[in-house]
Amino acid sequence: MTSFKKASRYYHTTSSNHYLNINQMDKNKNLVINPLWLTGFIDGEGSFFISIYKNTNKVGWAVKPEFQIRLHIKDKDLLEEIKNYFQVGNLFIGSKRDISFRIQSPKDLEKITAHLDQYPLKTQKQSDYLLFKEALKIFFNKEHLTKEGLLKIVAIKDSMNLGLSQTLKNNFQDIVPVQRPVLKNIKIEPEWVAGFASAEGCFFVNIFNSPTHKLKTGVQLEFSISQHSRDELLMKSLIDFFKCGNVLKYNHACYYRIANIPGITENIVPLFKKYPILGEKSKDFS
Repeated sequence: MTSFKKASRYYHTTSSNHYLNINQMDKNKNLVINPLWLTGFIDGEGSFFISIYKNTNKVGWAVKPEFQIRLHIKDKDLLEEIKNYFQVGNLFIGSKRDISFRIQSPKDLEKITAHLDQYPLKTQKQSDYLLFKEALKIFFNKEHLTKEGLLKIVAIKDSMNLGLSQTLKNNFQDIVPVQRPVLKNIKIEPEWVAGFASAEGCFFVNIFNSPTHKLKTGVQLEFSISQHSRDELLMKSLIDFFKCGNVLKYNHACYYRIANIPGITENIVPLFKKYPILGEKSKDFS
């Protein structure tokens, strides 16, 4: 989860691409979150879960699918607008100054699948989503109430996120994880980039000692986005999108990074002025 600082929020009307300050919402009831922005934000902050826990039913286990976005409590307003967008789900305040938007009703989860089928995810999180959809299909058909259906869901869960817990591994030792889908042919749009950067982007002002500068101090502006190394192809596609920057790899992470003034002033700033960063992070951009 990314930390955020206090900021304003921006939206666009359904009839144009012009973004308006949140203070104008009362004047125009047709304001909505851009769906591509929302997909980009889910790519960064969304999570798909399948909980499997012991139960007294005939198969001895219950299955609970869930979608979640978890942020710092300062971004409560943004999560409320996302909740309003989907018209389902609830907000839960945690004990560590965090707040979560959760959809736990299987029927309500169809709002998420309808959105993401129309505006697909770009990161490898799409693989988790596709597996999640397969599990939902089994759930809606009530196959999870049979041993065979339950084992199918366990095999799906084994390929999602961090896989099975130790408890599930101990109870389902013969499970073979299903093949994880691989996302290819990535095409990114500016609205999606704004949403993804709202979730995963970082804006820095680095101040450092420099004997070659007159004041013996240098200043460097930097914009970066980090992801797991499995999304290296996506990170590299940002180089083509912004026409600048580079990708660095460190352990299991990769970073798209722009650290020169022309790249920032000619590419980053104009893009996010036209397609704004939303939520608390917009103050970092400002």
